[in-house]
Amino acid sequence: MVTISLCMIVRNEEEVLARCLDSVHDLVDEIVIVDTGSTDQTKEIAGRYTDRIFDYEWTDHFADARNYSFSFATKDYVMWLDADDYFRDKDREKLKKLKEELDQEVDSVVMEYHLAFDDCGNPLAMSRRNRIVKRSRQFRWHNPIHEYLFVEGNCYLTDIAVSHGRVHENTGRNLRILEQIAEREGEVTGRDVFYYANELSDAGRFAEAAEQYQRFLAEPVDYFEDNLTACARLSACYHQLGLFDLKLTALLQSMVYELPRADFCCSIGQCFLERDDFAKAIYWFKLALTQDRPPDHHFGVLHLISWTWLPHLQLCICYGMTGELELAYEHNEKALSYLPNDANLLQNKAKIEQALGIGGAETP
Repeated sequence: MVTISLCMIVRNEEEVLARCLDSVHDLVDEIVIVDTGSTDQTKEIAGRYTDRIFDYEWTDHFADARNYSFSFATKDYVMWLDADDYFRDKDREKLKKLKEELDQEVDSVVMEYHLAFDDCGNPLAMSRRNRIVKRSRQFRWHNPIHEYLFVEGNCYLTDIAVSHGRVHENTGRNLRILEQIAEREGEVTGRDVFYYANELSDAGRFAEAAEQYQRFLAEPVDYFEDNLTACARLSACYHQLGLFDLKLTALLQSMVYELPRADFCCSIGQCFLERDDFAKAIYWFKLALTQDRPPDHHFGVLHLISWTWLPHLQLCICYGMTGELELAYEHNEKALSYLPNDANLLQNKAKIEQALGIGGAETP
């Protein structure tokens, strides 16, 4: 059986750190906590789980802090988590089994990262991360913010999921760091342009964000998943700015980088639905239903509802608006197969059944 060091960087995480460590402490052989300047009870909470707690003077460089945490690992493999991450019970069992069976020729274990959930606990959005890496390979983190772990060699793809339960709101820290880089170097460059655009968008500075997304999309493609996300977020900026034709153009640009995907099909369909152009909206929502989810090696963010209930709900709306109630009912039923207790879908069902004279409604 392999051994695993869990390495984390933390700061003022008293609200979530215990949840994280409760979910994993008995599945790893060592816990390394690097504190970057907590002023709450974070270090005291960490002390319940490990005595390997180290201080790090914060330098606005996440990769340096993560590399520092990795430097204290002593086991075969190194796993990283953020304090607001945790493992659900089913994923704990999978991780336990993985640890027992992992081939030591594996250099990196890729896990799913579930970013948001519906009321039933089903993931709404996910990406993937190199989550456990062989210590002897000495893989390094790169980038001051939105840091990434550069990995080569034998990667093992799993369906084990780390769940993200964010508590802290956007503090503007990342935007501040990027603006300091822009001031020092004249402008941000490369992949940082994409991250800068994201931070501007999150701060509600949509016109500036749109300009940076355009800069990023004008450059050669390094990671096509970033380009897809840039198209989606650029369209959202144009929506906020009331530039609806440009919103549609940004979504269509995604097909420069990838074949039509269900999430983009749904977004394009929504553009036409907002214009009451139901024929075109129906076309795109139906196209979404024909698309397979991207393969497991895809690391970008996937909005999973576009491959499940969302296109059915939107088709229900479209067909309801065009008076095709049988088709509206059919697609509402399909959406209900994913969300059987959803109040809006159940209300749709009752209204359509009443209009059609079926179900609970009395018939002559």
